[in-house]
Parts: sequence; C-alpha cells; structure tokens
Amino acid sequence: MSDHMSPLDAAFLTLEDEQAEASLAISSTAVLEGPAPSPAEFRAAILARLPLVPRYRQKARTVPLDLGPPVWVDDPGFDLDYHLRRVALAPPGGDAALREAIADIMAQRLDRDHPLWEYWVIEGLADGRWALVSKVHHCMVDGVSGTQLYYAVFDESPEGARDLPPDTWAPGGEPSTVALTTAALHDLLLKPVEQARVIGQALATPSATAHHLTVAARGLATLTGALRPATVTTLTGPIGRHRRYATAHARLTDVKQIAHRAGVTFNDVVLAAISGGYRSLLRRRGEEPHPHAVRSLVPVSVRAPGEEGICENRISLMLADLPVHVTDPAERLRAVHRHLTELKASGEAQAGEAIIELAGHEPYPPVSWGMRLAAHLPQRQIVTVTTNVPGPRKPLYLLGRKALEILPYVPIATRLRTGVSIFTYCDRVTFGVTGDYDTAPDTGRLAQDIEQELQKLLLAYRPAPATPSRPRAVKPRKAVSRSAHARTAQRQPA
Repeated sequence: MSDHMSPLDAAFLTLEDEQAEASLAISSTAVLEGPAPSPAEFRAAILARLPLVPRYRQKARTVPLDLGPPVWVDDPGFDLDYHLRRVALAPPGGDAALREAIADIMAQRLDRDHPLWEYWVIEGLADGRWALVSKVHHCMVDGVSGTQLYYAVFDESPEGARDLPPDTWAPGGEPSTVALTTAALHDLLLKPVEQARVIGQALATPSATAHHLTVAARGLATLTGALRPATVTTLTGPIGRHRRYATAHARLTDVKQIAHRAGVTFNDVVLAAISGGYRSLLRRRGEEPHPHAVRSLVPVSVRAPGEEGICENRISLMLADLPVHVTDPAERLRAVHRHLTELKASGEAQAGEAIIELAGHEPYPPVSWGMRLAAHLPQRQIVTVTTNVPGPRKPLYLLGRKALEILPYVPIATRLRTGVSIFTYCDRVTFGVTGDYDTAPDTGRLAQDIEQELQKLLLAYRPAPATPSRPRAVKPRKAVSRSAHARTAQRQPA
C-alpha cells in the first residue's frame, strides 16, 4: 500500500535534505523503574503492538524530479531488530550521562532506506532505572500524534491487560520508480479538476468562505509583519551536526497556580519562564535583550477532536516575540499574555493553516521547488522554537514497569542554535532544551535559568499570608461578694 505525504510532512524531509547539519527527528524519553527488560522480552512487546501503528512498517519514497510529494510504501524487507537499539551508561549512570546519550542519539539521522523510527533502550541508570528513547522523524508525526504513540506502546496499568489486534500484516509490492513517476504525472493532470472542485465547494458556502478569507487575510498581514529580521544576537547563526541536551523541571500544580492567580494560561506561564531564561542567557553573554531579539516559532495544533492518533503533521504556527527586554518576571508574564492574545485574535495561526491547505491543492513541483529555495535562503526571522505538548495525566507502564518521567526533545535546524520543548506527564512539567554543541555550550545553564524563572513567578504570585485575627479583649467581670450572690438567688422566681 502507499499514500502521499502532505506538503507539510514533505517539508520536514526537504529541509533535512537541504540542511547537511539537520536531523529532523523528534523524540521523548521515558525513564522507568527497573529492572530493564531483556532484549527478547522487549522485542516481543513491540512486535505485539506493531499492528497499532501501521506507519512503523512503511518507509518514505521520493518521486523523481519532485513531480509529486513523497509517498509512504510498505517495506517488504521490514526488519524489527534494525529499529530496536540498546546501549548502557557507564557507572554511576547519572542524569547528566543520560542527557548526553539522548543528545548523541538524536544528532544522528534516520536511514531513509528503512521506516523512519527507532527505539533505544538505555540501561545502567542510577537507582536501578532504565530509559526508552522513542525516536520518530518529524515527517511522520507532530507533538500531539507522537504522544499518542505512547498509548500504543505503553499500558495504563501495571498488569497491561488489554486486547491487542492480531498481526495480519502482509507487505504490498513496493512500487517501482517508473510507477511512482507515472502516478505523479497522473495526479498532476487531475490537479485542475481538484482545484475546480475546491472552488465549487467554496462558492457553495459564500458566507463561510468570506469569513474564512477575511480571517486568513488579517492573519497573513500579521504573519508578514512578523517576518522582519530579528535583532542579531549569538542565538542564531551557522550550526553543526552535534547537539547538547538539558532539562528543567517544575510541578504542574505550581504552574497552574501561577496561571490561576495571574489570570493567564498555562502556555503563557511556560513561555514567560522561557523568556526569562533567554533574557538571563543574553545578559550573561554581554548582549542587550532587545524586544525583537528572541522571536520564537510556536507550533499550534489544528487537529479536530478524534484526530490525535493520525500519523501526520496537523499544525500551524505563530511567530511570537518573547519579551526578553522586560525586567520584572510578573510584568514579563503579563507581556507574554498580551502578545499571545493579540496573535490569536489576529488570525495568524489560521493564515498559516490556510497556506498549508492551499499548498495541498496546488501542483507539487512548484511547491517543492519553493521549499528547497527557502531552505537555502538566509533565515534571520526566527531565533528559536518553543513547543508545548500536553502529555498523559495518569501513570503509564511498559512491561509492568512504571514510567517515572518523560523528557521531550525538539530538533533544531537552519540557523536556530537552541530550541525548547515542554511536556506534561502526571504532576510534572519538563522542559527539554536542545542546543548546538559548538555554539550553545551554555544550554544547561539556560535550563537552570528557566527553572529559576518559574520559582520567581511562583514567589510573585504566591498566596497572600493570612492575617491572624486579634483576639477580642474580654472585659473582666466585676467581683461579686458571696452575700450578694445569695441575695440574688433569693429574688429568683421558683
């Protein structure tokens, strides 16, 4: 079987093709209770779950001359053992060693001759723990659909009692290059028909179409304005192939408390903490935190309810200037909230979605050529990427072992020297900070700064201490003689 990638999915492959230093796989790492499963035990568990993720047995094939988008085809030589990797940390297996292993794993590109995913079991963590790195190419999933893969592989109880579908998979024949080319040419010939159909549907609902166009046009104007070059800093520039990786942590209840007391959203709080982290980073490097020094690409999910498990990218974007110039943490949070509220009202995300949807109805060759050209143009508009994905609120288990925490990872490319991903799991919020190895040696310090910024916000929005009420003074009773008591008692009615 085969199916076409969307232009957005194909863009991640194209960007990786045109950027020699880029590895555009995303990942998350689950740290679990020990002991680590044996290779045979782990293999059997993944094999039983393969029917839940058909894409895991498909590989990407490109079409000659970019006549059509890449397609997913069944891999007739699928070898599960190729995708299951294993490594052990040297004693004592601390958290720093785990982060270094994650950075090394994620810096390596996935092999296009195989399905674009790998699972890495990391043994030897301190306290008898082990870790599982789930590595998947960004052309296959975004953050939301990537999170859904956890529910395919992990269980929601230590017993793992659930019915798994039987494995009836049989690979279809892999199409030849001639067949792919012929199919792409056929689709090109039918594009005018498809475009006429789309126009007809739009004309059939003029009010809805007019509203959609108005919102998209307003958002496009905002998006165009945000594409001015960012202030030049050491946060952008050429990058290499190797990566650094660090993490920051917070309690979910603390972040929610800040959001509640400040009257803002969860996303506002984490972006404010990241803004404060970048402010400290710039000042430590002796640079001025200019209002337009840190423009972040903020992915926005456009999935309809029930589409969370679909293996493809369904995201738009906003371009947000993080207020690194604001000194006070509380005021910085209010600045983030105002800016994001304005961006949401402007329709910027809807404009991005409309552009992506339009690209899906256009002939693919010019779309592809445009993507390749854009990959080589000097990119000076975006400084970093910050992605926030809500994860499972209840504990997950694999082979009876409880996942203690989940660490997110976002790739970097072009001239972005750092990126931050946020993931919530149970009562924990984790920030995964990716940095270029050579030009962002202070990646770990950026993670520490983000943690400190959250503590500052928590302090700024802590509950006011209750004022103890002063005890009411009691007027002393006048002393009464025993004889007076007796006379009073005599006057009482019987």
